[in-house]
Amino acid sequence: MIALDTNILVHAHRIDASLHTEAYECLRELAENSTPWCICFHSLVEFYGISTHSKIWNTPSTPFQAADQISAWKEAPNLRIITESANNIEDLMSLAQKSKIIGPMIHDARIASCCLTNGVNELWTIDQDFSRFPELRTKNPLI
Repeated sequence: MIALDTNILVHAHRIDASLHTEAYECLRELAENSTPWCICFHSLVEFYGISTHSKIWNTPSTPFQAADQISAWKEAPNLRIITESANNIEDLMSLAQKSKIIGPMIHDARIASCCLTNGVNELWTIDQDFSRFPELRTKNPLI
């Protein structure tokens, strides 16, 4: 199963994002295909925070626009929202220690751990920081 990282979601949503067209088409193809794909719950939370952030965007998305976008994605019948459980903290801490994660990089480790726990085959991202987690295959579908 393929998972989408936060940055793909942001680029697909924000018309003013540098890779909007590519990300939008990528997401549209997944949503219209019958193959299951997924988004980590944490990535949806990050998407909301980034797309509504006034220090990132001249005109940020409104809370309604961000929530409406999440609802639209959730309508794709082949989308699974994957989550962590309280038991996953050990897996996350192990991954973080093995990858020498510090500070805000823990958010990427959290997404990687969620993907690994839920049997994701490949994470689509434009963030090269995920190379810290060789257990998780990544692909940049926008190039």
